[in-house]
Amino acid sequence: AYYENLLEEFPIFSIEDGLAEDDWDGWKKLTERLGDKIQLVGDDLFVTNPKRLEAGIKVPAGNAILVKVNQIGTVSEAMEAIKIAQRAGYKTVISHRSGETEDTFIADLAVAVNAGQIKTGAPCRSERVAKYNQLLRIEQELGSVSKYSL
Repeated sequence: AYYENLLEEFPIFSIEDGLAEDDWDGWKKLTERLGDKIQLVGDDLFVTNPKRLEAGIKVPAGNAILVKVNQIGTVSEAMEAIKIAQRAGYKTVISHRSGETEDTFIADLAVAVNAGQIKTGAPCRSERVAKYNQLLRIEQELGSVSKYSL
């Protein structure tokens, strides 16, 4: 009821880690009640782990996954999680981690897998600005075939 009240009062589009990571019953109820209205993102819930994501899809728990490549350990495992999510109709949000560098790989990955969303924080530090600048370069290179959308 708490999240439903918030949705009535505020224009909320997405909730990340709305419940505890092992509260599968709670996630199921939350998804049943709000999953068709807003994005319910599992970060700690799925930890970019393909097996944990598959278990969550069966529940169903959430409707989106936060993908942190260095959380699972390899690009291959992250790609597997992205494919599983997309096949199940889950949204994918490619994310940075704390202690980031100016490497722009996650911007390239977000475009490459058609994630549609990237989480890299406010453009107030160089490591974040680098990722946004890379997205702008990609858009410029792709020209009219690229489209930014909310």
